[in-house]
Amino acid sequence: MSAFVSFLRKQGVVGLAVGFILGGAVSKLVSALVEDIVNPFLGLILGGSASLSAVVIHVGPAAIQAGHFIGVLVDFAVVAAVVYFVFKGLRLDRLDKKE
Repeated sequence: MSAFVSFLRKQGVVGLAVGFILGGAVSKLVSALVEDIVNPFLGLILGGSASLSAVVIHVGPAAIQAGHFIGVLVDFAVVAAVVYFVFKGLRLDRLDKKE
């Protein structure tokens, strides 16, 4: 990991582009984790259905897609946590400081 951090310090924009691409890949991985593993589990707990997306709250003629919203919220929270812990773990907050 220290080689990756030193690469980011020396390469500047190229390193930023590599980090951006890796961030997109992590986002897809986390989305798949949430969609395929977490959502079915939460769907069973919250609504008794096999998928969280199937949880719907009916208010009169309207159908509120609460399950989909909760799934997106969980996805966001996991991505934010992964980015935060990777940022802190690699000590990327110190990149702008001189060596």
